[in-house]
Amino acid sequence: MSRPLEDRLFAATSPRIRTVTRAASLIATMALLLLAAGVVLRFHAAGQLDDRYWSFFALPTTWGFLGKGLLGTLASAAMAAVIALTLGLVLLLGRLAKPRLVRWPSVATIELLRGTPTLLLIYACFLVLPQVGIKLSTYWMLTLPVGLSAAAVVAEVYRAGVLAVPRGQSHAARSLGMTEAKVFFHVVFPQALRYIVPALVAQLVIVVKDTTFGYVVTYGELMQNAKVLIANYQSLVPVYLVVAALYCLVNYAVSRVSKRLGQPMH
Repeated sequence: MSRPLEDRLFAATSPRIRTVTRAASLIATMALLLLAAGVVLRFHAAGQLDDRYWSFFALPTTWGFLGKGLLGTLASAAMAAVIALTLGLVLLLGRLAKPRLVRWPSVATIELLRGTPTLLLIYACFLVLPQVGIKLSTYWMLTLPVGLSAAAVVAEVYRAGVLAVPRGQSHAARSLGMTEAKVFFHVVFPQALRYIVPALVAQLVIVVKDTTFGYVVTYGELMQNAKVLIANYQSLVPVYLVVAALYCLVNYAVSRVSKRLGQPMH
């Protein structure tokens, strides 16, 4: 007699399956290494590994310039993340509110911001707002649109986490005489955050990458400074490889910090 589907899905993997998994992982790793080796060989054949394309990385001014751009990226991304996490919570509360006059505008705002490309919001801050007398610095022309665009997605991520919390938790809290606000902020929302940490990490990574739109408003972020180096040293591939490595390090740090914050406290 065959076992129930649940038992087969969640049962411990057999030694054969573990062996097949290790073999598949090894094959995939070898394929990636071969691909990387092929890319390096192509770069070498094209002359992109010549010293003249890499020598300027030995200059302290080069790393100082890239570091200044990295700080600009981090400053914009950090503020955009604060806007997204805060406004996302406000939009969530509006969407969950019972009065239609509160719920409908929140839903409309979420759908509008979700459906509008971030680049279009940046152009609106750059070209439209000055026409009505609102002048923003290049920092806010980039940070505000990125934060607004991310806030709509974060609001939906929050909502998914709230809906994932068992309703019995809310009923139990209300039976103890807690108000709706206390039920949400002391019982429901803390548990919801545990469910949505991976989704929030993914969105924060997108926020970091969206700061590359800084070229539109000539904000001094990492990619903008990289383009200046490319123009000065005619070194396209090496600069982009170094910048890509820096972005990977930043996003990895964001992931590690977010996962640490999402772990239960002992």
